[in-house]
Amino acid sequence: MSSLIDGEALLKKLGNRFSGLRGRLTPNMGMEKVTWFRAGGPAEVMFQPADEEDLSAFLKAVPDEYPILPVGIGSNLLVRDGGIPGFVVRLSAKGFGEVERVGDSQLRAGAATPDKRVAAVALEAGIAGFHFYHGIPGGIGGALRMNAGANGVETRERVVEVRALDRKGKLHVLSNADMGYAYRHSGAAHDLIFTSALFEGTHGDKRDIQAAMDAVQQHRETVQPIREKTGGSTFKNPEGSSAWKEIDKAGGRGLMIGGAQMSPMHCNFMINTGTASGYDLETLGETIRSRVLEKSGIRLHWEIKRLGLFRANHEVHEFMGQLL
Repeated sequence: MSSLIDGEALLKKLGNRFSGLRGRLTPNMGMEKVTWFRAGGPAEVMFQPADEEDLSAFLKAVPDEYPILPVGIGSNLLVRDGGIPGFVVRLSAKGFGEVERVGDSQLRAGAATPDKRVAAVALEAGIAGFHFYHGIPGGIGGALRMNAGANGVETRERVVEVRALDRKGKLHVLSNADMGYAYRHSGAAHDLIFTSALFEGTHGDKRDIQAAMDAVQQHRETVQPIREKTGGSTFKNPEGSSAWKEIDKAGGRGLMIGGAQMSPMHCNFMINTGTASGYDLETLGETIRSRVLEKSGIRLHWEIKRLGLFRANHEVHEFMGQLL
């Protein structure tokens, strides 16, 4: 464990500030238990709030000098081996995992709700337009932050408004325009922690919705390594091309570094074959970026979020330091 990460000491130092909280504070929480890569160092302290009010109280209690980082269900998250300093906020399914129909064609979902669950509730309600969530292995909070999309549909096409708390614990209600959406990106302030969102679809026939969801599932099972320890798409698609095509042309399919590999099935999916560290995974990703830049002149951009500190003497440089 990095000497910079000492959650027990941090809680001892600040403990009186958190006496009224109802959520769970866990020092030195191993992020390999959280991320789908099953790799990476610890969070100095993880907080799982009971509900929005509890989260607000926590945010008000943390002094400004300590970083607070929200994470979702860990599906597209790479944590570096030195761990994450300060506080990590992870919304629990109990307090933030509900989804309900509101109105004829609207759904309200908590930020910890799996995307797939939103698609299922939309099907039950006969609301079309959410089939794409059936194929996204993530949660609503992450979908809101990165404008997650698949099968030709993006989150921004369904968002009506978003509830969020800022660093001071103040509630904000953001419109679709306030979210500042672009491809795999939201322009909303980085310190906002999304708690829930209101979505809108259209009336649909359940048979048609089910058929669309089945097509999404069949596609995933055919071309994606969904049963591996993976974070989904590693890189964003460059304009006018697909990331996997550029990786393939650069000889990246199946490439391994340590226990990390670019999937032979879908080479824009990075997988932990069983022993990969955060260093292995990020080194592999930057090696791929360097090869694609050399082969095609294209700078791939990470879609997977990389967080935390490097271990000493295990830093990973952009494009492996070859082309900056």
